[in-house]
Order: sequence, then C-alpha cells, then structure tokens
Amino acid sequence: MTFNNPYVVCFGEILWDIFPHGSRAGGAPFNAAYHIHKSGIDVKMLSKVGDDELGQKLLDQIKNWGLATDYIQIDNEHPTSTVIATIDEDNEASYDIVNHVAWDYINILPIHEELISKADAFIFGSLSARNEKTQETLFKLIEHAKLTIFDVNFRPPYMDVECIKFLLHKADIVKMNKAEMKQIIQFLEKEYTDEENGALAIMEYFNIKEIVLTKGSQGARYFINNRNYNFAALPIVISDTVGSGDSFLAGFISKRIQGKSQEEIMKEAIALGAFITSKAGACPEYDYQEFEDFRDWNYEKNTISKNE
Repeated sequence: MTFNNPYVVCFGEILWDIFPHGSRAGGAPFNAAYHIHKSGIDVKMLSKVGDDELGQKLLDQIKNWGLATDYIQIDNEHPTSTVIATIDEDNEASYDIVNHVAWDYINILPIHEELISKADAFIFGSLSARNEKTQETLFKLIEHAKLTIFDVNFRPPYMDVECIKFLLHKADIVKMNKAEMKQIIQFLEKEYTDEENGALAIMEYFNIKEIVLTKGSQGARYFINNRNYNFAALPIVISDTVGSGDSFLAGFISKRIQGKSQEEIMKEAIALGAFITSKAGACPEYDYQEFEDFRDWNYEKNTISKNE
C-alpha cells in the first residue's frame, strides 16, 4: 500500500455514547477524525471494534460518513466499546466508560510503521493508553511519527501519571484545558500560579514546542515560539458540549498542517468548536460550506481578539 496524499492518523477509542435519548458514535480521537474529514483532509482512524452487532453498526456508520475503516481492527474476544453519557443542567457531559473493550487491545501491525511515518500528523489521547496492550502499541507507533499531537483527555480513574508523563515527553503539540493544565502541574509537584507560568513550566519540563489551552466561553490560548496568543470565544447558544474540544482540535489540526498563521489556525479551531457546541452531539450532520458560512458570519459580527 502506498501513501501519497497528505493525511493524518487518529489513534484510540471509537465507541457508542449511550445517551438517555439514544446512541451516537463517539470517542475523542474518532470525533476529531470526523471533523478533520469534513474539512477535506484525508484521515485514517486506527482503532478496534468487537466482532458483534454494535461493532458492525459502528463500521457501517463510519463508512456512511465517508471515512475509511481500513485500519479499524476486529476483536473476537472483547466487545465494542460503550459509554454511558449523561448531560447535566448546564449542558455539560459526564461519562461512565466501560473497561476491557476492543480498543483496549489494539495490535501493532507491519503496515503501521509506514502509515505513521508518512502521516502529516499523529493524534492520540491519554484515555486510549489505560490498558497495557493498546498502551504498548501507542508507545511503539509514536516513535515513527514526524508530528505528534497529544490531546490530553483525563477521565478518572484512568490516569496513570507515568504514562501521561511519557506521552507528554513524546508530544510536539499538546491540547489541554485549564483543569488538565493544573493537574499536570500537580504531577510535576509544582504550584500552579497562572496560565503563562503553567504553560512555560510544562513546555520546559517536557520539551514541548506548542501548547493549546482551551477555556470554553473564555476562548483559548496558543503558546508557541516563546510567545503566547489569547483568542476570544464566539458567543453562541449552547446545545451541548459533547465533542466540543474534539472539534476544536480538528479545526486546529486542519489549518496547522497546512502551515497557516497562528490567527488562521485558532480562528478555525474556535469557530469549529463553537459550531459543534451549538448543535446536538459530537458528530452532527453538516457540510463544510455550512460551517464556513457560520465561521465567516460570526467573524464579521465579532472581531476576534488576539493579545500577545
């Protein structure tokens, strides 16, 4: 198999989010893959589902969305992942994640070295490394990547400090929220004082080139090249926050791998995160033109602020 066109690889969990009103395909790396695909960038999802009805439905759904399933493995022993999701009165989601499911047992295959080494970016999170088998696969794959993007996604009780430190050491770019930043500072046995010092401490300790800090309604910050940029959020009516961080990351990646400016990268990330937050679910149906219209209209009405 040859890899000629630009593409990214998303590694980790794919699953069914079980809501009171129904089930939706999800998982942080898959949500990101869905939105990267919507932007017109080729994306390979590397994961695993069970050899069961839920697994087949998930593969069918992914194919219907136009994403390739070539690198999604089938597990004959472990079931397709399900997560019990609940939404509180503030439209915030919480999750009960079933353990020992198919994506906990992703195998490394001979084709993967070339797949990862030729990708424009390799995206992974911390949850997928909760069990030994997939953790071992992830650690090996990271060594072949030319651009590693770590989406910190703490889901207690699946927080192995040494594993998280290893992934941070291997990351070129890290996306985190403020709570995750404070947690990482605590792992380093340092005192959190503010965002700038927190980002600097993490970047210096782990030799990270770029940090993206998401802050919900307070916008986001981008730390790069010894400088940092503060970007305002777009005002929207929230439907729910499921997958908002994943869509933000997708917007960031889609422009980052194209070598766009910091402002273009963050405008895309913030706008896509806002667009998905204004809709129900992590992977709502839409076309890219609909998003572009939303983005352009909002930035005409709301001047994005960028402070160094």
